[in-house]
Amino acid sequence: MQTELTYTHRQRTPTNASGCKSRMRPLSRYISPLLLGFCVLGAAGVQASSHREAPAITGTPQVDGTDFYMFRSYETGREGYTTLIANYVPLQDAYGGPNYFPLDTNAAYFIHVSNNGDVIEDVSFRFNFQQSSPFIALDVGNEGDTKSVTIPLSNAGQIFPGDDSLLNVNRSFTIDVVRGDIKNGKKGSSVTNADSGSSSFTWPFDNIGNKSIPDYDAYANQYVYYIDIPGCADEGRVFVGQRKESFAVNLGELFDLINLNPLGAPDAVVSDTEDKNITTLALEVPTMCLTQGRGDVINGWTTAHVPKVKVFNDKKIEYNDVAKYNGPLHQVSRLGNPLVNEVVIGLDKKDLFNSSQPRDDGQFLTFVTNPTLPELIELLFGVEAPNNFPRNDLVWVFLTGIPGINADNSVGEVMRLNTGIAPTPKDSQSRLGVLGGDLAGYPNGRRPGDDSVDISLRAAMGALCYAGLGVCEPADAPSGNLPYTDQTLQEASQFDATFPYLTTPLPGSPSSATP
Repeated sequence: MQTELTYTHRQRTPTNASGCKSRMRPLSRYISPLLLGFCVLGAAGVQASSHREAPAITGTPQVDGTDFYMFRSYETGREGYTTLIANYVPLQDAYGGPNYFPLDTNAAYFIHVSNNGDVIEDVSFRFNFQQSSPFIALDVGNEGDTKSVTIPLSNAGQIFPGDDSLLNVNRSFTIDVVRGDIKNGKKGSSVTNADSGSSSFTWPFDNIGNKSIPDYDAYANQYVYYIDIPGCADEGRVFVGQRKESFAVNLGELFDLINLNPLGAPDAVVSDTEDKNITTLALEVPTMCLTQGRGDVINGWTTAHVPKVKVFNDKKIEYNDVAKYNGPLHQVSRLGNPLVNEVVIGLDKKDLFNSSQPRDDGQFLTFVTNPTLPELIELLFGVEAPNNFPRNDLVWVFLTGIPGINADNSVGEVMRLNTGIAPTPKDSQSRLGVLGGDLAGYPNGRRPGDDSVDISLRAAMGALCYAGLGVCEPADAPSGNLPYTDQTLQEASQFDATFPYLTTPLPGSPSSATP
């Protein structure tokens, strides 16, 4: 037996939004039969974690997914590839020594792709990380009476491309390709180095400073690997390592009751993350290997998982081994579209949201069909929020894709990319993506230069009602055609034109080496 779903419709008056009345109407009158069926069957959670967006994840930054990008590669000559980028460990201060920002060696990090319209993973790339040390020691003491003492730093001298012998911390990772639902416990097949055949990859140490690593670009670039991916006819590429933070946002003001001018200049404020770094997991995969001939639209998202049980050692504590972990893996972070868990999902559901699956995204439907962000903007700035409840225009953006662009009959909060749409060269990209007439940009996938904050603000206020797509009309969003912005610019010129696209991380010590 089906249960009729209802929502509260706020009756607005043009002059006084606070004098609204409420009444109940059946949701089934407005929402598509496909989405209604999905909701009635039950579920659990729209997804997308971002920077410190949920109470629980703030305590485990190593597994906090901050941004996810998925786009047709626009590097010259790589148009047949799709780039997948998952960022972790938010708000890194470059000077964060002596340990800097390792990833969790007990966690599993996934990038998932679904290609048959059911938002259940068909191809997953599992990253596992390892860390060790040679424990470099110095002979300390008077001649004839010295003691060998290990150093407290991550390096004992300068590090150069091809010579990291004075690095005191070694970082490596493996990648496995898992086909099908990862809940089935499949181990997967190893991705290997196309040159050496090894299944273990080194990733560069963080940018300690210009004295320790005088040429960080050259040092890090040696860890861009060509890879053989099981089941793929052509080679791909991988890079894991620290990058400059790629998400530009007026963060402090945005969460201080939107303490900015949302109709001001889009480049008036320097990003609050301008002086931060991030840790990047970047893959470039032959597009045909992801679509598998099932159609042009693919769905992607990233997750991080940790063992359920953690027991601290109380006697013998070894390097990087202060606790023992066991039990099945538990998902603690999940990210598809940007900002969903930060500004769409209610505070009481944020942790649940991070542990949920795209296939189960019905119970959070109300956060999309009846969003609170536009109401807050209306109360704070006197503009009028859209009144086309349920907000099927936002359902398109976050849950189903946009018809004619990237809809594939799937329902779930994932990043959707129509790989049949050619990539736009870097110099021609619109920072507003689809809203700027550039169909290769967000929300059709997401590129580093897509200004997802401005796009999301405009979509939330009803920009799609002016696009002539039929989901809503301009009258449904009286203030929806205004140029909303967080006043922090994000555009393609801020990024590289080649893989891995994100730029060199900021050094912990910016000054040049001194004698």
